[in-house]
Amino acid sequence: MEFVLKHNTAEKARSACQIITVSQPRKLSASGQLVDKANKGILSAILKNGDMEGKTGQILLLPSTGITGVQRLLLVGCGKESEMNERSFERVIDAIASTLASTGARDAEIYPGEIPLKGRDLAWKVRQASLLLNNSEYRFDSLKSDKPAAGKGLRKLAVNVAKKDAALATQAIAEASAISAGMTLTRDLGNLPANICTPTYLARQARDLARGDKRLRVSVLEEADMKRLKMGSLLSVSAGSRQPAKLITIEYRGAAAAEQPVVLVGKGVTFDTGGISLKPGQAMDEMKYDMCGAASVFGTLKAVAQMQLAINVVGIIPTTENMPDGIATKPGDIVTSMSGQTIEILNTDAEGRLILCDALTYAAKFKPRCVIDIATLTGAVIIALGKIPSGVMGNNAALINDLIKSGHQIEDKIWELPLWEEYQDQLKSNFADMANIGGRDGGSITAACFLARFTRDYKWAHLDIAGTAWKSGDNKGATGRPVPLLTQYILNQIKS
Repeated sequence: MEFVLKHNTAEKARSACQIITVSQPRKLSASGQLVDKANKGILSAILKNGDMEGKTGQILLLPSTGITGVQRLLLVGCGKESEMNERSFERVIDAIASTLASTGARDAEIYPGEIPLKGRDLAWKVRQASLLLNNSEYRFDSLKSDKPAAGKGLRKLAVNVAKKDAALATQAIAEASAISAGMTLTRDLGNLPANICTPTYLARQARDLARGDKRLRVSVLEEADMKRLKMGSLLSVSAGSRQPAKLITIEYRGAAAAEQPVVLVGKGVTFDTGGISLKPGQAMDEMKYDMCGAASVFGTLKAVAQMQLAINVVGIIPTTENMPDGIATKPGDIVTSMSGQTIEILNTDAEGRLILCDALTYAAKFKPRCVIDIATLTGAVIIALGKIPSGVMGNNAALINDLIKSGHQIEDKIWELPLWEEYQDQLKSNFADMANIGGRDGGSITAACFLARFTRDYKWAHLDIAGTAWKSGDNKGATGRPVPLLTQYILNQIKS
């Protein structure tokens, strides 16, 4: 969708659809009042007749009403101004998106600054509205032989703001466009089946991402390279697969070479059967999403590159399948990680941490300002937090607080779980330095405790996105999270 700025007053609008907000009880926005006055009270009469109360998400589409300059007028309810919050804002934009998609309008005009949301400035409203409207258009149908016909829907949306706010609105739209592009890439990768989206495919996608952009550089370590680096933990996961593992590094250089980078490490298990500790067959198809951490690194780097941000960012993606085979790793096997620490593998389905730990050791070579790993790591995080926030843990309170703040800014929520030393006792092994699982209790926490043993040399945070990276059920598919959170965090590093 193309976004353009306008600065005209509402009664002078010229568009296929003008969007006017109405609060309860039957209160027109400032633009709505101008349109009403210019058209002899037609909107007041509609409200007086009770056709529009203004409840949150309520819609009234008025086609061919004779209102000057526009083909349609879309009234959208915002509820009571005192009760308006970020969730209500999203419901309003979703209602607009779904209604416009069903009309023949190819362009529309909106006044996001008039949506009555306290505590959020105009730039936030413009960016969030643009992001939500962009994401509402996402479809994954590239693998269907009978593709849906190009439907109705917007091609251009005019965002109407005062001239004095043009610079802020322009930046907000540009940020929303970049984040949306990153989320689209993340969702596309997550939705691809595992017979297409293999480790080799991801390596190729990394090179495609960097093509033509001198600020991006890609390197790919093959299994022979990993053996030389003694990445025994990562290679233990790929042992049962015929698809060779890859360790992909994408470097974005937007600042001086001496400036320490933000390092993002994304779990890239392109299909997870559980290995010898085989998963139940029901819903196993969803295990193609076990590379959504990796996909979010791709998406974040795409957003960063599109905005040409003045910062250095490194993406590290350990990627492999986890398959059962005659030479697959077995429960009870002991492997040596790149760090030299030994691991007793009690459950081969706890494989994400096994590939991440070597990647986290590898991350130290970049002398990072911080390292954030992103992984669909544990089902336990869904039991603990549901599917609304991602879980966050780490070894640096300031980093975690900055991530939480970033999530609040862009409505990509995270919640901190404790990472107390007492939990480390659950990883004790009779035969190795540690076990790869810590039992049923606190499964998300003990998984992070495992990773913490490989991150002592830098500031580190772990995002468990198992509950937020995809949706199950009839509308199953990748969500694109946490690209907004990660991009917002990086933006804040530049502004601070």
